[in-house]
Amino acid sequence: MFQTRKKDTFYEYFVLIAKNLQMASKIFREEISNLGDTEKFAVQIKNLENIGDQYTHEIMFALNKSFITPLEREDILGLTIKLDDVLDLIEACTWRFELFNIVETDEYMKLFSKNIEMCIEEIVEAIRHLGEKKLQDMSKHTHKINDLEKVADDLLRDGLKTLFSTCTDPIDIIKKKEIYNMMEEITDECEDVADILERIMMRN
Repeated sequence: MFQTRKKDTFYEYFVLIAKNLQMASKIFREEISNLGDTEKFAVQIKNLENIGDQYTHEIMFALNKSFITPLEREDILGLTIKLDDVLDLIEACTWRFELFNIVETDEYMKLFSKNIEMCIEEIVEAIRHLGEKKLQDMSKHTHKINDLEKVADDLLRDGLKTLFSTCTDPIDIIKKKEIYNMMEEITDECEDVADILERIMMRN
């Protein structure tokens, strides 16, 4: 059950992590909608990833020195790591545009990036409810994340089908296929966050 002691430390950092992730997803979507300087794009996301790493470190430090925690230690650790995984994968995907010298995005990349941003908006709202101890209110957001992950699955199938039927350059196929797959994996990671939040609801 929820405890009063040490409540603010963990919840406040969860909110900071979620908002940092939201900023990364916003930049990710905006840049992919109108791709310009891929190196600058990658550096922007890397800077946010560094901030996220610092927040993660602070939670781990607080967890190690806390005798009483507001949630199960396993849930705090799992949620922290999984939120970090989402941002790490966004950062890794961003670098692919620089690595592959992709200067023009397609409609599937734009749709994926919007889907990712929507997933992360739902994470932000769910974590806000977590901090307010309105656990039942989290469920509508976790369910929405699950729905958006299914949309990403459909996008991946449609995107690959279109890619294989229209693209004649095997190198371009390899590049785009990897980016599509990574974008879909980001939504998988978001669904993992939703699963942990649902476990927290059940336990509390």
